[in-house]
Amino acid sequence: MKSSCRAARSVRKRISMAAETRKQISNKGNYITSGPLTAAEIKRIRALFRMTQRELAELLNVSVKTVEHWEISDKPVTGAPAALMRLYFSDPRLIERMQIPKREDGYTLRLYYKFLDEVCTVIDVDERMQRVKIKNYALGLQFRAFGRNESPTFEEYEAFLESRCFPRTRDKMKLHLQELGLPFYDPLMIIEKTKGRMAEDDFSLEIER
Repeated sequence: MKSSCRAARSVRKRISMAAETRKQISNKGNYITSGPLTAAEIKRIRALFRMTQRELAELLNVSVKTVEHWEISDKPVTGAPAALMRLYFSDPRLIERMQIPKREDGYTLRLYYKFLDEVCTVIDVDERMQRVKIKNYALGLQFRAFGRNESPTFEEYEAFLESRCFPRTRDKMKLHLQELGLPFYDPLMIIEKTKGRMAEDDFSLEIER
C-alpha cells in the first residue's frame, strides 16, 4: 500500500512538473519555444528523475562540468539545452526511448546499426542459444535494421548480416577474402573488417563484444 502511494505521488509530481513546463513555453513566432531554466529548476528536474549530474550530461551531450556550472550559476540556462531539458522532462517517455538497454545474461554480442553517425537499432545476440533482442531508435521503418519486424529470429538476424556483406557468389570472392585477411566467408567476421558499409548506402554496423 505504501509503495503504491509513493508511486501515485511520483506520478502526480511528474504531471505537475509537465504542467509547469508547459506554462513556460512561448508561442511567439512560428514555433513553440521554451523559456530559460534556473539552477534550482535544473536541480529539481534532475532530482525528480533521480539522475546524477553525469547522467544528465550524457543525455544532453554536454560535459559534467557544464551541468555543475548550470546548477550553481545565477544566470539561467537558455537556448537549445533549456529546450531539450523541457522537452525530455515534459514527456519522460522520450528519456526511456533514448536509454541504451542493459544486456541480459547470455547476450554476449551487441551491434549498433547506424545511419551516418546516428544509432538506428541496437541488436543484442545470444549466439549459443540463438536468441536476438532489438531496440529501435529510428522512427522511420527504412532506417531500422529489420523494418517493422520487432522480434527477429536468429535466422533473420543471420540474413541481415549477410545483406551487409558482399554476396557469397561474388566473382573472385576468395581474392576479396584474402584482402580482408579472412580464411573463409563469415558475415560477422567480414563486418568486423568492413563495418558493414556498402557502396550504395550510408548505413554501417559497429560490433561490441
